[in-house]
Amino acid sequence: MADLTTDFLGIKSPNPFWLASAPPTDKEYNVRRAFEAGWGGVVWKTLGAEGPPVVNVNGPRYGAIYGADRRLLGLNNIELITDRPLEVNLEEIARVKSDYPDRAVIVSIMVPCEEAAWKAILPRVAETGADGIELNFGCPHGMSERGMGSAVGQVPEYIEMVTRWCKTHYDKPVIVKLTPNITDIRFPARAAKNGGADAVSLINTISSITSVDLDTFSPEPSIDGKGSHGGYCGPAVKPIALNMVAEIARDPETRGLPISGIGGVTTWRDAAEFMSLGCGTVQVCTAAMTYGFRIVEELNAGLSKWMDEKGYSNTADIVGRAVPNVTDWQYLNLNYVAKAKIDQDQCIKCGRCYAACEDTSHQAISMSPDRVFEVIDEECVACNLCVDVCPVEGCISMVPMKPGEVDPRTGKVVEAEYANWTTHPNNPMAKAAE
Repeated sequence: MADLTTDFLGIKSPNPFWLASAPPTDKEYNVRRAFEAGWGGVVWKTLGAEGPPVVNVNGPRYGAIYGADRRLLGLNNIELITDRPLEVNLEEIARVKSDYPDRAVIVSIMVPCEEAAWKAILPRVAETGADGIELNFGCPHGMSERGMGSAVGQVPEYIEMVTRWCKTHYDKPVIVKLTPNITDIRFPARAAKNGGADAVSLINTISSITSVDLDTFSPEPSIDGKGSHGGYCGPAVKPIALNMVAEIARDPETRGLPISGIGGVTTWRDAAEFMSLGCGTVQVCTAAMTYGFRIVEELNAGLSKWMDEKGYSNTADIVGRAVPNVTDWQYLNLNYVAKAKIDQDQCIKCGRCYAACEDTSHQAISMSPDRVFEVIDEECVACNLCVDVCPVEGCISMVPMKPGEVDPRTGKVVEAEYANWTTHPNNPMAKAAE
């Protein structure tokens, strides 16, 4: 049976599934329940500086995006960091870590961008025995207006500066949580590494407004007729998260920097994908808020079963395996040719492939009077839109042509040799590149 034990920055946990810093990790009661359910670790909900706690709204805090079957695809939240006293949180963290020494307990922190503020809180966090800290440079709402959260995460110089402060005043692992609300994720990741960060975690939530109430014309969630932008998370943000993780994993300046992946992890497959792109652990929030803490049982069982089937003995065997296969567009093989194929035995004659291709793509699917749909190879550019819109999984597949065969669309022989845009005759820079 596959070993899910994870060693991340020297922090050991029985599996790679950690609860992200959010409402599920707001208090001792929650975290104990999570550990009893089987979670490998938690990132405690973000602590603020000593003094009066932050004030959250007393009305709705979440907006939602649903799929056609009312499956929750995304949450928009306007909740701030913990509104419980710092001392209470610290006491609870110490008790939990003492009672669960085999679980990872990371403390998320957000205080003003002043060295004195970080110097004051870090020794108190260290006294709890927690395994490390996560610097919250990602929240896009509420705290960012106060010069914290994503207001720091969007300025690489600030990231490097604060990270360096923390490495000076704290002797356990420092993880920097990055905001996706930035043009190029590589710059803040580089700054974190330059500041001495032991790892980065990403993504935090995406600044968003999920919907508008068309009766009151107020963004949702609506507070007394007014709404605000919040942080978007859940399955819908997974593609953005995967891309940003991959960019850090393959960037020459950050390659090898440990990553804790966050963003829409709902199934074991999601977790495996994040890990294959370089994540040593994955953090979960929306899935736990949707299905409860026991979803970790499915995550553990599914990941273990898949690893057994593939012959992977431990999680380290997965981490980073997909990174070498991530490349830039200009290096994709232009001599690779595929065609769509429809399995007539599986086809339910709904016509979605035909409508999509005929109206919006390449007119490469024919429809007979008795609704038999077939691919016209002479027109098929292998865009695979038909595969994506087909409601029957596996009914339409993309079949590569073999070297030596003639592509009926171009009339050219499919070549075995690899060729890309950098050397293509249509590229005006090809000659200069040579």
